[in-house]
Amino acid sequence: MKLFFLTCLLVCAVFASLFFGSVAISLKDMFLVFTGEGQSSLSTIVLNIRLPRSLLAMLVGAGVAASGAAIQGLFRNPLADPALIGVSAGAALFAALFVVVGGGQGAAMLGITGSGFLGGVLATFLVLFVGRRGGGLSTMLLAGIAINAIALSGVGLLSYLSSDTQLRSISFWALGSLNGAGWSSVSFALVIPIAVYFIYREAPNLNVITLGDEEAEYLGVSHTKLQLRIVLLCAVAVGIGVALTGVIAFLGLVVPHLIRMTLGSNHQTLIPASALLGGLLLLMADVLSRTLLAPAELPVGILTALVGGPFFIYLILYEQKTRLAI
Repeated sequence: MKLFFLTCLLVCAVFASLFFGSVAISLKDMFLVFTGEGQSSLSTIVLNIRLPRSLLAMLVGAGVAASGAAIQGLFRNPLADPALIGVSAGAALFAALFVVVGGGQGAAMLGITGSGFLGGVLATFLVLFVGRRGGGLSTMLLAGIAINAIALSGVGLLSYLSSDTQLRSISFWALGSLNGAGWSSVSFALVIPIAVYFIYREAPNLNVITLGDEEAEYLGVSHTKLQLRIVLLCAVAVGIGVALTGVIAFLGLVVPHLIRMTLGSNHQTLIPASALLGGLLLLMADVLSRTLLAPAELPVGILTALVGGPFFIYLILYEQKTRLAI
């Protein structure tokens, strides 16, 4: 029932997001647009700018949040984040590399997207390789931290070497933005719900893993194989999202906590609920980013960090207080 409520809320939010922006659109104008009788300028704004942007926010938010729930279950660590597998930092490094070393601004959008996805996948494979050679999740955790640090230092070096225009492109992309979203981006992002579906199919195995590696082996769940499947699926879901929108901070960390507090820790509920709430929250953040300073636009990653950071500190203090009370 609660999942149905979240689904209805998300659908209503997508529709409501079409009204907000630098150009106000009334309910009557919206009705005329969808019946094909609206002004051509309004139809362009709604159908070619706001609708694909809202759908992209929903898909990317769902992928990042569902991946966060799966990664936290895999590592059995509530502080784990999809960025831990290197996908965000790798995407940022390759996107910055394309901007500085690649062609001019004309092909930058397509090039940043493709380069970002490639970088995210390569960084994830590197984390997997080092982690599996080390033989445990703790090694993979350390490998992720190290590769994130290396990639971000590379981004810093490229930023130092870039021109003013290139630096602005790198900074705007790294802060996260859905500006420029179109139907081609939405088409590419349709891979995300497929990845989320396969992550959801691993929910029973993630529930078993919470018992411990040895107990999971007794119950027929191979932790090594599950680790490979989860990391690769999350790399696809998050890698596509980061490639299309830039780095979205804290969403994959905070959303699973919210769901655990309200719906429990069963991954068969946690993963789909995180996907729905993640899509809803990123959609709301995007609406705020394009209306707070209209006609200027605030990068959506700044909003998610400004809200997610303090809220995450609150969660840490709340859990500590709960433990002390027990």
